[in-house]
Amino acid sequence: MVESGQSPARSVYFLISNYEEVGHGASAGIPDEVAELVTVDMAVVGEGQESDEFHATLCIKDSGGPYHEGLNKKMRVIAEKHGIPYKTDVYPFYGSDGEAFWRAGGDVAMSLIGPGIDASHNYERAHMDGLNATTNWIMAYLLEK
Repeated sequence: MVESGQSPARSVYFLISNYEEVGHGASAGIPDEVAELVTVDMAVVGEGQESDEFHATLCIKDSGGPYHEGLNKKMRVIAEKHGIPYKTDVYPFYGSDGEAFWRAGGDVAMSLIGPGIDASHNYERAHMDGLNATTNWIMAYLLEK
């Protein structure tokens, strides 16, 4: 963004966590002024899932319940406006860093996106198309006014 002379349309904070699997991922460290939390994680590819490794995925609901309808709609609009290939999916047996923030009392609109990944928690396989779609979606979100 710096090299191209662009800057985010709003203040942006990045939190990189490796504690999502044990349930406390983003439970702390999110500034009070944050109004939207877009979490990025892998989208499991498997039987009964819509996700595949050639698209980004928007998670509608997971084990912690549904994600914010308004922010999910905003993410869909951004993806469609920029021609970003995505799928929507539900993950009843998975959770995200953002859920840890909600459980800790965080009150923000939250959305979850990510590339389709095969073989979660193993020798994970991704495709550049899914990784590029997710990266483009993040960039489009950051620049969207």
